[in-house]
Amino acid sequence: MSLTQVSSNKCAGGFQKVFEHESTELRCKMKFAVYLPPKAETGRCPVLYWLSGLTCTEQNFITKAGSQVLAAEHGIIIVAPDTSPRGCNIEGEDESWDFGTGAGFYVDATEDPWKKNYRMYSYITEELPKLINSNFPSDPDRMSVSGHSMGGHGALICALKNPGKYKTVSAFAPICNPVQSPWGQKAFSGYLGSDRDTWQAYDATVLAASYSSPPLDVLIDQGRDDQFLSANQLLPDNLIAVCSEKKIPVVFRLQPGYDHSYFFIYSFMSDHIKHHAKFLNA
Repeated sequence: MSLTQVSSNKCAGGFQKVFEHESTELRCKMKFAVYLPPKAETGRCPVLYWLSGLTCTEQNFITKAGSQVLAAEHGIIIVAPDTSPRGCNIEGEDESWDFGTGAGFYVDATEDPWKKNYRMYSYITEELPKLINSNFPSDPDRMSVSGHSMGGHGALICALKNPGKYKTVSAFAPICNPVQSPWGQKAFSGYLGSDRDTWQAYDATVLAASYSSPPLDVLIDQGRDDQFLSANQLLPDNLIAVCSEKKIPVVFRLQPGYDHSYFFIYSFMSDHIKHHAKFLNA
């Protein structure tokens, strides 16, 4: 599978790059960002996949999160894909900010007209890692996943649905219980249909209830002043309760004064990189 380099910038001793490729899962051109730390010039490195939130592209994370210095220090490749297919000419794909373009929700759609292109779950868990492992000096046995908001939801379900695939998982303000969230209900009904039983396969709180092994250490940061927390879009308490019951180790930090923005992500990104490094470099 051929890659076209869109940009390359020296950063923190390594390189921040963006590539474009034809996706077989999504049947369109897709962009992803990849940070290559200095260590990637001499050997294989672990990979952290970052999943962004609603309305984002691959650009938001690489320009706002401040991840590169810590990634360079710990020798971690960071891959940040786009959040949905684009330019598929699907009727209605650009009508709403929280559904369609920029809002793939990391599911494999089963409903027309979305099911042909909106297969973000398979893209993130299968196609993209194969692409990364065949084109960059990555270690396929050392992967982890993180994300923000819709992407935090994506990170959690990727880890919970694939025991052992990811060394660890973290999230900023994730949508923890989308079957109970207005955002999730809108997206799931559109992509997955009216049968709510099918929605549960993409709900972190539901998945945690049946998770068994191997052990999975989870770090979640949530801004106390996040407007979407008070609007019952995120519902972290539901997930924390289930993880406590199932004895899934979760560090949940409610951060006073912080909102839902990248200022919040930037403030605690170093802690998340260190969390992943502990397990990826063990």
